[in-house]
Amino acid sequence: LMNVTPILYTLYASTRPKAAPTPAGTFYIEPEHGESFYNANSGEGAKYWRSFLDHGIYLFHSVPTDQAGNFIPSEAEELGKTSNSHGCIRLSVADAQWFYTNIPVNTKVVIH
Repeated sequence: LMNVTPILYTLYASTRPKAAPTPAGTFYIEPEHGESFYNANSGEGAKYWRSFLDHGIYLFHSVPTDQAGNFIPSEAEELGKTSNSHGCIRLSVADAQWFYTNIPVNTKVVIH
């Protein structure tokens, strides 16, 4: 018998395009996290972020926000349909908040 972990929660996500993909492999949730951030270089921020690689560089987070912290509707509409992140894994606001609240440090993450 295989040791199979039951599915606890299913999320829709968007990652980076194949030309410059989100890192694939096995990672562990790192201690870095926060309720929001803004990156002036990309002109986008997000809420409810948890790091999985390079201590704050590759994240799980909400769909993008603008500089004022408002969600960007056109980006939210692409969730699960288009690979348009900058290497992070974008989640819906509700899913990002659930992930932020419920996934502890050192949780194993496998990205294919």
